[in-house]
Amino acid sequence: MSLLTLETVTASYGASQALFGVSLQVGEGEVLALMGRNGMGKSTTIKTICRLLPAAGTLEFDGQNLSRLPAHRAARLGLGLVPEGRRCFAPLTVWENLHAAARPGAWDAAKVAQLFPRLAERRDQVAGSLSGGEQQMLAIGRALMTNPRLLILDEATEGLAPLVRQEIWDAIALLKRDTGMAILVVDKSLRELGSIADRAVILERGRDVWQGAMADLDEATTTQYLGV
Repeated sequence: MSLLTLETVTASYGASQALFGVSLQVGEGEVLALMGRNGMGKSTTIKTICRLLPAAGTLEFDGQNLSRLPAHRAARLGLGLVPEGRRCFAPLTVWENLHAAARPGAWDAAKVAQLFPRLAERRDQVAGSLSGGEQQMLAIGRALMTNPRLLILDEATEGLAPLVRQEIWDAIALLKRDTGMAILVVDKSLRELGSIADRAVILERGRDVWQGAMADLDEATTTQYLGV
């Protein structure tokens, strides 16, 4: 069953059109990789889903029309965003960041601390003083505190040290295995995506040019559209 549906979605930044009819679906409990070179529309697609950018076309979440909702109401339907660049509340402590986003449900600060023990160690430390990896863990934990039905990760491992990147990927794998949460993930790492994602959508210049099972993503396609 489809949880999120986009059909022929278009979006622009002023007079500059960025999306040209993007279509994709994310099913209940599915992990979808949204892929493409830099500047091809991945983050723009996420902005339209989270209602941070006006768009035309069909945007539905759990059968409800997203296109007429402001961002805060879309989030309350169950969209949990981990934005590119982390964007933690720098003056607040780790625990304050988590509780600022809290909504009723299975995920609470204690459960986030089980997923990322380092956050428990830093609970009274202000977010602005954390390392980049710790801030990324906090951004993911903050999104989980909203108790989302769909977790959206926009470049969650970009710029991180290899060991920290692996911690993040391990956490995503655990979420897939143990929670049944739907996940939409943007990342450039084919190896890690291949071990976690069920399906992939590739964007090229604001259009979806390939969709299919992750296992069917062959070398010719990755060379043509991903440059690897």
